Amino acid sequence: MPGRHVTDRQMRLYMKFRQTNDPAVAGAKAGFSTATAYRIETDPQLPSRTKQPRGRRRPDPLAAVWDGEILPMLRAAPALRPVGVLEEILRRHPELGPAIRRTLERRIRSWRAVHGPEREVIFRQEHPPGLQGLSDFTDVVELGVHIAGTPFEHRLYHFRLAFSGWEHVHVVLGGESFVALAEGLQNALWALGGVPAEHRSDSLSAAFRNLDRDAREDLTRRYDALCVHYGMTPTRNNTGVAHENGAIESPHGHLKKALEDALLLRGSRDFTDLPGYRRFIDELVGRRNARQGKRIDLERAALKALPERRTGDFEDALVTVTSSGGFTLRKVFYTVPSRLIGHRLRVRLYDDRLECFLGATPVMTVPRGRSHPSGKHGHVVDYRHVIHALKRKPMALLNLVYRDQLFPRAAYAGAFDALLAAQPDRKACQIMVGLLALAHERGCEAGLAQALDQDLAAGRLPDLRTLEARFAPDPARVPDVTVALTPLSDYDELGTVQLVGDAA
Repeated sequence: MPGRHVTDRQMRLYMKFRQTNDPAVAGAKAGFSTATAYRIETDPQLPSRTKQPRGRRRPDPLAAVWDGEILPMLRAAPALRPVGVLEEILRRHPELGPAIRRTLERRIRSWRAVHGPEREVIFRQEHPPGLQGLSDFTDVVELGVHIAGTPFEHRLYHFRLAFSGWEHVHVVLGGESFVALAEGLQNALWALGGVPAEHRSDSLSAAFRNLDRDAREDLTRRYDALCVHYGMTPTRNNTGVAHENGAIESPHGHLKKALEDALLLRGSRDFTDLPGYRRFIDELVGRRNARQGKRIDLERAALKALPERRTGDFEDALVTVTSSGGFTLRKVFYTVPSRLIGHRLRVRLYDDRLECFLGATPVMTVPRGRSHPSGKHGHVVDYRHVIHALKRKPMALLNLVYRDQLFPRAAYAGAFDALLAAQPDRKACQIMVGLLALAHERGCEAGLAQALDQDLAAGRLPDLRTLEARFAPDPARVPDVTVALTPLSDYDELGTVQLVGDAA
């Protein structure tokens, strides 16, 4: 056909049809004209062999500097980036201009392919069913997830079977600690219903960082004990060599993209609470696992049985409750009921919570806090633990160390700021303590917060007496109770009742 070059494929088709047809018919079947067919009869070479190599269309901009300056740089520093070479050449020869960048990059790439150093080779491995499970953590701050309107900084613990691709994801509130690994790994194994022969991790570099030698050995012993409990052989990749964990490093990216797509389809990145966000992730991972159902069923048959019970996925600590009404653990202050002051508590540290025991008796569970990146202490405060003492000493609220964490909702903090701006400090503290006591004693924390928001939006200061009348009924008012007495004649009928079957 005019205007189009004959391809190698058309030539091969023509040669095939030419065995049983004349040149005109064979050329028509191959898609070109009769004249082209007779021309091919005289020169039956493939077009790719007759095509002349393309020559240079413009002068080589690197001709003056390639051999004398660029090659010595590359030989002296094989790891030098092309952009580094470009900056140095432009510093020496500004007349070349930045337009030579693509030419320079292609030239360096071609030179390294022939004369450059040997590169690392990735050896792909076979993964028999039931052999290997892999664990790793991944940061997902780029997803921009919010919990109740607050940015949620977190990681994901990711477990995956190398053969079938079955995966389990667990939300981690802290860092890459042994507690997070133990909890996530055990959740994954019990959800899977079996145990692979080998467990591979990335050396838990973040968990080992800043630990002394004894602490590192203790962490290693606990990890080894965890693997022994489940009958798994622990293995680790070499530090800093991520591709050795490629069976899970690459799926990290796929998981993040799937989460990003699911959040876009959801239309919002804000979740009401943490359990809701965890359900969202579990549903997504469940759909991904369902696509690998046949391979997962095949691998489950090769897994070892689970032990009779889980092993510990927490750390133990002993703390003493001080006169401040709480205890400090891992640079975080936790409030507890004041009746525990002076007692020693045994605390189990999980990734997301602390379970406190007085002897063998569980006394409370509190969410786990984290210290500030700047090194300042964190605070996990429940105003119910200290409100009885604040009622006796309301001025203590003014400069309280954990005052910002004391308020259960933003409305209370906003109300206190408004009171401080318009009232004397003593009066403001008395009213604020009264509001907190009202929320605690009448169980109206949410409703009171809504009323405070309405007052602040209208430019009014909270009126404690008005709110007490609204949320706290007068305990002196005795309700009218009417008791209806049963007539005594009704009891006479009890003697006339006959059981079914007694009539005979």
